[in-house]
Amino acid sequence: MSQAPQAPLALLNIDHLLSEEERAIRDVVRDFVSRRILPQVGDWFEAGSIPARELALEFGDLGLLGMHLDGYGCAGMSAVAYGLAAMELEAGDSGIRSLVSVQGSLAMYAIHAFGSQEHKDQWLPGMARGELIGCFGLTEADFGSNPSGMRTNAKRDGDDWILDGSKMWITNGTVADVAIVWAQSDDGIRGFVVPTNTPGFSATEIHKKMSLRASVTAELVFDSVRLPADALLPNVRGLRGPLACLNEARFGIAFGTLGAARDCLETAISYSLDREQFDQPIAGFQLTQKKLADMAVELGKGMLLALHLGRLKDEHLITPEQISIGKLNNAREALAIARECRSILGGNGITLEYPVIRHMNNLESVFTYEGTNEMHTLVIGQALTGLAAFR
Repeated sequence: MSQAPQAPLALLNIDHLLSEEERAIRDVVRDFVSRRILPQVGDWFEAGSIPARELALEFGDLGLLGMHLDGYGCAGMSAVAYGLAAMELEAGDSGIRSLVSVQGSLAMYAIHAFGSQEHKDQWLPGMARGELIGCFGLTEADFGSNPSGMRTNAKRDGDDWILDGSKMWITNGTVADVAIVWAQSDDGIRGFVVPTNTPGFSATEIHKKMSLRASVTAELVFDSVRLPADALLPNVRGLRGPLACLNEARFGIAFGTLGAARDCLETAISYSLDREQFDQPIAGFQLTQKKLADMAVELGKGMLLALHLGRLKDEHLITPEQISIGKLNNAREALAIARECRSILGGNGITLEYPVIRHMNNLESVFTYEGTNEMHTLVIGQALTGLAAFR
């Protein structure tokens, strides 16, 4: 006996948990991704290049850049709406979601939360429109999970600051107009708003990546970059600043990874219904159905978790530990889903004619960046025991 197949998230009637406005925002982004991203993203991934500036303007037209921020041309949408947009963008590609996430949740958020009024007026409206692109300089080649050890430094020279050092794995680095850079100073770790045309600033794109190929990734170098006193982000000092920004981005990842997982699972279901072996669709075999059922359950659980975190965030109740749970679980399960879907597609699973291998490779990076699986595990462990096990 057969019946009409259901979409994976329809099993739990997820739409029932969303408002009409949230569904409308999700559908607008889904339609954009279907029309603009999916027809070309395989080619972008293969070429290792994307039209970042062109896409930024289109994202700006849609109101996606800094969409959860208020004022300065930002849309002021809810956390859940932002999460749903991230999910649809990452159903297109993790690199596409990263462009939007770094712009809005890292660079724009840092200026919005910690910048001066002059910073906000100068940068945020153009960034919201996609006319200006930002990047976020925290990670260094030798200091990823331990940003407190960063070697980039800023020293006073009269009223100015002199910035020296480098940052690694910086999304949007070579196309950015402004970089938010975190550096050691005599006053602890401080953030700086650095126009990328400042003498001594350089950015070199990282090539030969096997993941996030439809994304700009760069190394930033600061060679005696002279900055005026007002380049300093005045309203935060220490690691609290960059970690607050990272929590904004990690929240989006909790939703975004589900988009990649959903696209993989929907592809695997469709493929298994069409692909015949031993005179029947492979979807009719018990082992295939077990794989599909297990993945649908994990996808649904991840979606419920993400929505719960979104509702907490909209009520200003969310904690960093809860964001770690979302990032840890959903990045881990999305990667597992992508790998299992790849197995269902067999040999066809390794070709860019299907999205699964692209998502799988991308999720290897998402699993690692903005807090590794291990670090988020220890954050949760510390919350449970009161003991820090980082060292």
